[in-house]
Amino acid sequence: MKVSKISVVGAGTMGNGIAHVAAMSGATVNLVDVKPSFLDQAMATIDKNLGRMVTKEKITEAQHKQTMARIYPTTSLGEAASKSQLIIEAINENFDLKKKIFETADEAAPEDAILASNTSSISITKLAAVTNRPDRVIGMHFFNPVPVMKLVEIVRGYETSQEVYDTIESLAVDFGKVPVEVQDYPGFVSNRVLMPMINEAIFCVYEGVATPESVDSVMKMGMAHHMGPLRLADFIGLDVCLAIMNVLYDGFRDPKYRPCPLLVKMVDAGKLGDKTGQGFYTYNK
Repeated sequence: MKVSKISVVGAGTMGNGIAHVAAMSGATVNLVDVKPSFLDQAMATIDKNLGRMVTKEKITEAQHKQTMARIYPTTSLGEAASKSQLIIEAINENFDLKKKIFETADEAAPEDAILASNTSSISITKLAAVTNRPDRVIGMHFFNPVPVMKLVEIVRGYETSQEVYDTIESLAVDFGKVPVEVQDYPGFVSNRVLMPMINEAIFCVYEGVATPESVDSVMKMGMAHHMGPLRLADFIGLDVCLAIMNVLYDGFRDPKYRPCPLLVKMVDAGKLGDKTGQGFYTYNK
């Protein structure tokens, strides 16, 4: 199955990045969100990012215009899904919200359409179970910023068919990505390894072992990390980090995944990192 008609649900950072790479690959993309203002902002972001690629001579101005022309913003998920071979959900890490999107898309989409989630931790099997096509549900976990990062975790649900897996693996390659197969367990691979490290870095600050700057300096200069774990946590969003830690803790019932109390307190205080201007560091919002 060659996928050329795609709907991306959620026009935020991840969603507009996925729409960007999908349209660049030649696919027609419906970009779906609940408000026209969200869609306007997403289209402006995609346009700006493509413009940067032109400046860096990675694409031509003609390719820039052709890519933008393939993206159709809409607030109607049902209408978009009805015309799509693949629907990629890319909203917040909230199962109840994702469940509603999967139910709506399942009802509206053609019988052979594939439903995918960009979730970074929520069970693909659990999402598939709310549909009438669990064999055609799969995870496509992209990494931020999507137009730059090469990795895509392709997550098999309990009933995901081989045909669907092969289709999505091939599509990821068409997007210019490197697909890696993982099984459906809490956090998959990326966040099962990354988030406990970030959580432990937060414990170092919580217990007075070191300042955020010192923790990050040790990991960058001593462990050759491109970005320190606390700076990375701010970039990801502390609320997202907490949500993923809770998925790990609930999924494994292992105390090693207990979220640090400082992380919980900062999220309660609305100190979420880059997006609020304050996390472990202070930013110009």
